[in-house]
Amino acid sequence: MEYVRLGSTGLQVSRVCLGCMSFGQPDQGTHPWSLNEEQSRPLIRQALDSGINFFDTANVYSAGSSEEITGKVLGELADRDEVVIATKLNGRMRPGPNGAGLSRKAVMTEIDHSLRRLGTDYVDLYQIHRWDPNTPVEETLEALNDVVRAGKARYIGASSMWAWQFAKALHTAELAGWTRFATMQNHYNLLYREEEREMLPLCADEGIGVIPWSPLARGRLTRDWDASTARSETDEFGRSLYLDSDREIVERVAGVAQARGIPRAQVALAWLLAKPVVSAPIVGATKPEHLADAVAAVDVTLSEDEIAQLEKPYAPHRVAGFA
Repeated sequence: MEYVRLGSTGLQVSRVCLGCMSFGQPDQGTHPWSLNEEQSRPLIRQALDSGINFFDTANVYSAGSSEEITGKVLGELADRDEVVIATKLNGRMRPGPNGAGLSRKAVMTEIDHSLRRLGTDYVDLYQIHRWDPNTPVEETLEALNDVVRAGKARYIGASSMWAWQFAKALHTAELAGWTRFATMQNHYNLLYREEEREMLPLCADEGIGVIPWSPLARGRLTRDWDASTARSETDEFGRSLYLDSDREIVERVAGVAQARGIPRAQVALAWLLAKPVVSAPIVGATKPEHLADAVAAVDVTLSEDEIAQLEKPYAPHRVAGFA
């Protein structure tokens, strides 16, 4: 495993981050394909044995049970000082006017609930899951700054939003002397490259660590275009992200993988890892081979011709993933 600084911070993270949305009680929340604690444990152990030290979850994943499982298993298998735990807030956790969003009340409430579920005194990275149009950004940033000052988070991060919104947040924090966002968790892969227009250049200029979600495009880059999985059959959001024209890119990934004699996932992840602005893709796993491919991809170096071949068919997409 290789390790890199997370953006311009001094924090060292593995080049692969294990996304923990796959872990959670299947009867809680909206992920019936998630793995319970018994099923999740060997995958988390495998990640640790492979050198992965970076784990990302969120309060909304499986109604909080993802945090519970992730925290419990890491607490039993790892030294807390050696792992980097990230979680997120914004999505709805309960009914009522203050059950979601990024108000000061929500930030202060949700960090304590997340810490309780994770079984830790602090998270290494606390992220806003999306932009909250109903709360002044100053209110959110001041609350996040207080969370850091209280020792409940080491760094803060953001997720999918417009580049102008992220620029505004960075500028506002700098003017006030508050803790600045260190990371951007955005939607970026071979099938969705709209982030290359504004967000990624902004992150490169500002020293922001990029930790893309869905680096394998909901698994589409790892299988034939018409193939389906238990998750894809119930994933309404995922069906809205990609176009029929993306089929050619999927086929080119298959061609490069066949020529090299490696799985498609390794090719798709190697393409992403070759982007200098990317710190660590967030890879979900429900099977041991998913993790094995992610780790192996760190050692795959694509040629310029292969990269050009993979990128050439791309067509612009409508912006997706901000909601």
